[in-house]
Amino acid sequence: MSDTARSSRVNIGIFGRRNVGKSSLVNTLAGQAVSIVSDVAGTTTDVVWKNIELPGIGAAVLGDTAGYDDVGELGAMRVETAKKILSRIDLALLILNGNPTDCELEKEWIAMFDKSGVPFVAVLGRCDEVNNVKEWKKVLNNDVIAFSSVTNKGKEEVLLAMASALQSNRNTDDITYGLVSSGDIVVLVMPQDAQAPKGRLIQPQVQTLRNLLDKHAIPLCCTPEELPTLLALLNTAPSLIITDSQVFAQVEKLKPENCRLTSFSVLMARHKGDIDVFRKGAETLMSLPNNAKILIAEACSHIPQNEDIGRVKLPRMLQNRFGDGLSITVVSGNDFPEDLSPYNLVIHCGACMFTRRHVMARVHQAAEQNVPITNYGIAIATLTGIINKVVY
Repeated sequence: MSDTARSSRVNIGIFGRRNVGKSSLVNTLAGQAVSIVSDVAGTTTDVVWKNIELPGIGAAVLGDTAGYDDVGELGAMRVETAKKILSRIDLALLILNGNPTDCELEKEWIAMFDKSGVPFVAVLGRCDEVNNVKEWKKVLNNDVIAFSSVTNKGKEEVLLAMASALQSNRNTDDITYGLVSSGDIVVLVMPQDAQAPKGRLIQPQVQTLRNLLDKHAIPLCCTPEELPTLLALLNTAPSLIITDSQVFAQVEKLKPENCRLTSFSVLMARHKGDIDVFRKGAETLMSLPNNAKILIAEACSHIPQNEDIGRVKLPRMLQNRFGDGLSITVVSGNDFPEDLSPYNLVIHCGACMFTRRHVMARVHQAAEQNVPITNYGIAIATLTGIINKVVY
């Protein structure tokens, strides 16, 4: 459980005023001291994340935020940090305490949850001290669960409410849905070049391989160089070949005529984003002016290698197609511009390190600003002229 990537976990943010018991709730749910607990308001500064296995939910990560009533310049920065995680969490826990007549901040945050499409569960913290849950229910017009970290009162009710709130919002975990069935032979083509981490596989490859095993398919793995040998050893053509996007064209030439082709990045585009939006974004790619401005967005922050796909290979392909007048900006991690209007197109990586909520927040941002957005795999398949031969 501890090895499950954060992007594959249910991301849960915990919000509330200072000193209402947010950290105590995190510690109770985690069953250990994860967050700093103090009677002094404002103890939590940045978001504190803790991996945890929750009954009825599974692998999750809890994010303990600073109080949204924080004051001063530093306090305002803490509150902004709390707001930023709304684009990536799957569920919010709103911790209440004190006089329910003073609830304007709580109503503001509920409105932000609604706008961001984040389901939330309201919890009255420290109910062993003051239990005014009925008053809170009335002013918020929402169910509120009384909870005590001292007696564990309400813990099971909180967990049940969290599982229920997540049920309707959870995305399918089946990365290859609609493409693979039990017994299918699936070939995974995985280059082991300078970009491949030494001694391990990259996250999309690991997730896809596990998905195929769970579906009782028959996965066969090779590098591009060994693909001809592998195919020659098979009595029948594989049902599907899944390749790294950067060798799309090479693999397409080698695959049997009746074998379907896709890539890890395309699978991530379906799993984490909106494949139809990405496909439409790629259609605009071929009609861009030679002086177009393109934003390439990487989900993870890493030290680029000599042939980095996002910083070297993809820009090279774009410049070969459009010329040196093309302007390309590369951002990574959370450094995604709020204003996308200067760009003609956004090309996002497969986002294996992001949650679907995080990717879709960027898709919606691009849509609101009328800027097309696509994905590495879809863009490369389009640039190499094989997009119509790729299944998705």
